[in-house]
Amino acid sequence: MVERMVPDELWELFRRVVPPAPTRPQGGGRRRYGDREVLAAIIFVATTGCTWRQLPPVFGPSGPTAHRRFTEWSAARVWAKLHRVILDELGSRGDLDWSRCAIDSVNTRALKGDLTGPNPIDRGKKGSKIHLVTERTGLPLSIGISGANLHDSQALDPLVRGIPPVRSRRGLRRRRPAKLYADKGYDHLRGWLRQPGIRHRIARKGIESSTWLGRHRWTIERTMSWLGGCRRLHRRYERKAEHFLAFTAIACNLICYRRLAK
Repeated sequence: MVERMVPDELWELFRRVVPPAPTRPQGGGRRRYGDREVLAAIIFVATTGCTWRQLPPVFGPSGPTAHRRFTEWSAARVWAKLHRVILDELGSRGDLDWSRCAIDSVNTRALKGDLTGPNPIDRGKKGSKIHLVTERTGLPLSIGISGANLHDSQALDPLVRGIPPVRSRRGLRRRRPAKLYADKGYDHLRGWLRQPGIRHRIARKGIESSTWLGRHRWTIERTMSWLGGCRRLHRRYERKAEHFLAFTAIACNLICYRRLAK
């Protein structure tokens, strides 16, 4: 089960970013479960949507143990580092297409926690929003979360600036899309995109319909459906925003790794 959830290639990538296990100067203590077993347990929780206490004993570590390690790794930004490592591997192979990127968001219902807000498309019920920037084939480059009542355009600046410098097959690292596609909610940010030299294709309010952009933006819609493969994102149960962001990053890491493993 552990080898199926965490293949050897994924484990080798994860070993580059996982922090070393803490040591006890006085010695003693209980044996610490291996990082690979704990990572498999965390991925199982993310993909199946089960609670930590429902974690089957086949993985070894108990639910509370896996949750503590998940909290430690989230605080150390392990998932963001793993995302960058996987993107570097994809970029070095020439599997990232920066010629046409897209930005969009998806809402999810939330039960509690920070970075939540009344969802205007769900009768004002509390929810959170996942923001994504993807490259031409739909691989996520940058992610973020916010309350469901935050306008999509307010996430454009941090998302674009949050794209990490990724290795290229030739030349310098790259972090700037050549062209960005977005719906009419981002119409007033055309000037901001021109400053870093990013070309844009955004429907104009009251003039154009955003439906004609579907032949280019369907890739990010497909990525949103890929996120649904991690059932933990169907509804937000985490009180802390960084934990919900961590599950979102895990889902994006799995999407990128599947492309890398092809």
